[in-house]
Amino acid sequence: MGTPEFAVPSLERLCQSSHQVVCVVTQPDRPAGRGQKIRPSPVKEVALRERLPILQPEKIRGTDFHKALAAYSPDVIVLVAYGMILPPDVLQVPRLGCLNVHASLLPKYRGAAPVAWAIINSERRTGVTIMHMDEGLDTGGIVAQCEVEILEDDDALSLSNMLSAVGADLLIGVLDQVEKEQKIVSRPQDHSQAVWAPRLDKSDGDLDWNLTSEQIICRMHGLSLWPGCFSKVGDKTIRLIDADKLIRSESESFADPKHRPGEVVCLWPGRGPVVRTRDGYVVLTRAQPAGGKPLTGTDLVNGGHLKPPMRFERVGLKRNS
Repeated sequence: MGTPEFAVPSLERLCQSSHQVVCVVTQPDRPAGRGQKIRPSPVKEVALRERLPILQPEKIRGTDFHKALAAYSPDVIVLVAYGMILPPDVLQVPRLGCLNVHASLLPKYRGAAPVAWAIINSERRTGVTIMHMDEGLDTGGIVAQCEVEILEDDDALSLSNMLSAVGADLLIGVLDQVEKEQKIVSRPQDHSQAVWAPRLDKSDGDLDWNLTSEQIICRMHGLSLWPGCFSKVGDKTIRLIDADKLIRSESESFADPKHRPGEVVCLWPGRGPVVRTRDGYVVLTRAQPAGGKPLTGTDLVNGGHLKPPMRFERVGLKRNS
């Protein structure tokens, strides 16, 4: 059971392994891309290529969907970023239980957006957990874990790609052991150490320049897949893709206590616009003006998109309830 690109390596590895995939469950086809054409999920594309049975229920809670699954008599259900919480009647279908491939070191970063929040919170390490699912949200027992370093230039895409590959490898090893022992062996999580990674909202990308330089860069990286980081200059909104933190010696020549967070204080030839943060300065190295394409910092300067004394401000989006 899976839907996005993150789940693809796990399905592909399962198809290449000694384990038999009897059915694939994925979200219904949805509009995607600029043209908003109806498209199958990445997982469905793999399932079609492998000629596997596919189920795409609109919802599974409060329906007879568990009966459709039970017809396949699965030993184990593997869930990887499926996008719906499994109700008790589905959890009880497989003979041995349900396994979840989760992109964090549980109990840290339970929830819908573990990769994004790990980067946003300046974590230096994260990983993948194979969890024996229960009725809670990412609260089940830990079967296996693998730790991964978060590199300075990692964003949500690069880290997701790394974790999806690691998770696929870890999953096959776990399934080999489950088949051998004919049971899922796990240890309980320490619930007192739980950290939540809630679903992202469009307003999470509305950048607050009163954050530190490191926090600002981490938000750009963590929100790169969706919703992106953005800020307003006058009546124009600019998507902020990447920036470099300036050390004190680099900013000594132009530092001024009168500079306000969000203010474009100078243009650095060959690098980009320099912007004041709460604790220093960053140079924007990549951004996308509204209606345009992504530009390097140098092109932002040469194109006159940003110059002193322009100042970034929040767009003012309200969080969806």
